[in-house]
Amino acid sequence: MDITPKLGSVLAGSLGPRYAEDVSYPLYASAVVFDDGERQVAYVQNDLIVLTREQFAVAKARAQELTGIPPEQMMMSCTHTHYGPATYTMFEVAAEEDYVEWVLPRIGDAVKLAQNRLQPAVIAHTSGSCPEETHNRRWWMRDGSVQMNPAVASEELVRPAGPTDPEVALLIAETPEGQPIAAIANYSLHYVGGVPEGMISADYFGEFARLMHSRAGGEDFVAMMSNGTSGDINNISFLVARPPRKPFEQIQIVAQKAAETAWRAHATIEAHRQDARLGMIQREVTLKRRRPTDEQMAAAKAVLAVKDEAERDKLPRLAEAYAHRILSAAEASETVTVPVQALGIGELAVCAIPFETFAEIGLDLKRRSPFPRTMVISIANGTNGYLPTPEQHELGGYETWLGTNRVQEDASVILTDNLLEMLAELQKSSPESAAH
Repeated sequence: MDITPKLGSVLAGSLGPRYAEDVSYPLYASAVVFDDGERQVAYVQNDLIVLTREQFAVAKARAQELTGIPPEQMMMSCTHTHYGPATYTMFEVAAEEDYVEWVLPRIGDAVKLAQNRLQPAVIAHTSGSCPEETHNRRWWMRDGSVQMNPAVASEELVRPAGPTDPEVALLIAETPEGQPIAAIANYSLHYVGGVPEGMISADYFGEFARLMHSRAGGEDFVAMMSNGTSGDINNISFLVARPPRKPFEQIQIVAQKAAETAWRAHATIEAHRQDARLGMIQREVTLKRRRPTDEQMAAAKAVLAVKDEAERDKLPRLAEAYAHRILSAAEASETVTVPVQALGIGELAVCAIPFETFAEIGLDLKRRSPFPRTMVISIANGTNGYLPTPEQHELGGYETWLGTNRVQEDASVILTDNLLEMLAELQKSSPESAAH
């Protein structure tokens, strides 16, 4: 379902407003419905920066109205492109409320379109590795600090402060005769960028889908690249500066490598399953919100008290935005309840987390999962800021700031423990996984 906004719309992903002037890669809500004869499960991916839980709820209610699929059996996520409409007020960029009202029912409609096209299918899962395009953006510096996005090729760089996850995982559904129907890939990489000012773009997620479609053929083939655990991962090579790129060139390079990795892995599949069982569990997990200290409150009020224009220009970048976030955190409820989901499709598990999740959390879930292969999708079913590990909180940096990170410092441990319990429950109820 095409969800490209009209020209003139406010774009997300920057500190100040930008306005849509052109379209490179259209934005889509891409949906797949699975039916094992006992239940139906839907996955929908949206070429948007984020959607809140409340916004997803509207889309799921629309989908349920049209399809009868319960909302707890729908998994919805965003790619986190920074070149789509402002769906959520961030920094000094206000949400495009008219667009949000227009798009949410269309996301629900996409589920109905997928359900309309149900056909007999066989499925398989596989993966490959694409390490050269993933880089941890948090670095130890010579002065002992950890910085996000430090200067490229700086002599002050020591080593990355965390790992990367190079896996390109792939779930593919085909007709019994071998014609691809749908492909869901997963890669732990933020958006790539290199898009001209004012351009709407689905970033490398859109180019990946286009390349996969061109390889697979068939008008109805649906391909998508989901955003994995990329909260601390981007496409900047910090040790060696890459040569200048033309607009869209880096998007095309990354998408080409990811698609090649996925397609080579697809060629190694020896058997497909026609009898894979579906299982879906959703849990509500309550987390404590972080509260500002007295010192943080005083500092925030001091920033907002500066009225002289010249003095305000001397403030650090984002000082006013974070001052407002500090005051908002003080007024917010003490807890927030977030949904986490675990989906089993035969021997493949898919975890959904409503945060910008650090790579090591995804690696940990994959390593400890009872399933042979596990995908972890971020920014799914809502958005609640960044999700670092407790150890990364100790190192500090942008992703750990109050306002960027909103929940208790051990939230990643709590969510991981819940997801592992859910995966174990799914595995017990899945005969093929239990027998693996």
